Amino acid sequence: MPETKVKTGVAGLDEMLQGGLPENHIIAVMGSFGTGKTTLGLQFLVEGLRNGEPCIFISLEEDKDSILRNASSFGWDLSGALDKKKLGVFKLEPSDAKTTITRIKSELPKFVKTFGAKRVVLDSVSLLNMMFTDENERRANLFNLCQLLRTTGATVLLTAEVKDENPRSSRDGLAEYTADGVLLLQSDEDKESGEVQLTIRILKMRRTAHSRRVKPYSITDKGLVVHAGAEVF
Repeated sequence: MPETKVKTGVAGLDEMLQGGLPENHIIAVMGSFGTGKTTLGLQFLVEGLRNGEPCIFISLEEDKDSILRNASSFGWDLSGALDKKKLGVFKLEPSDAKTTITRIKSELPKFVKTFGAKRVVLDSVSLLNMMFTDENERRANLFNLCQLLRTTGATVLLTAEVKDENPRSSRDGLAEYTADGVLLLQSDEDKESGEVQLTIRILKMRRTAHSRRVKPYSITDKGLVVHAGAEVF
């Protein structure tokens, strides 16, 4: 059976993915601050809502109002979807680490299924991992969380910060191993002109063919746009 593809809603990225993300995959969206990880997550959900798919956004950073304001700055009004219970936006408190983790493990998969969510965004998994001091505990928890999320049938995006010294690796080096796919957003400065160019590449995508090229993208007033036909300087 051919893999069902889920469109990201990002012009040019679906082209690189030859139609979209494989359904029920867990995708890590990695990048440094300001590369548009959260925006890509919201755009992915907006595309789902356009198709009538229930969606869930879980944030460990911003509160609900801030997320809705962020979305409306790109012209995405999410209030209707919230009212109709087509969209759930939730803020988890990293300060109360143990309760948060317990809640995620015991309630999240069940909640995703009950909600009927087809798309889930968790922003960010780096903050979730920071709740653990022990490396093995971190690994076990993220692996378990991904396994639980896979049982829901939803397609999931996890945003992750990258290391300053190695922008191709997530901060704790775990997200890229537990996920089925990895999108890397990078901000590169041209040494001569001082211009900053944003680039995207697909580092990994299980069970589907995809472009391996590095492509430039822009963050516009309508969200991310990948220039799939362009080459990077």
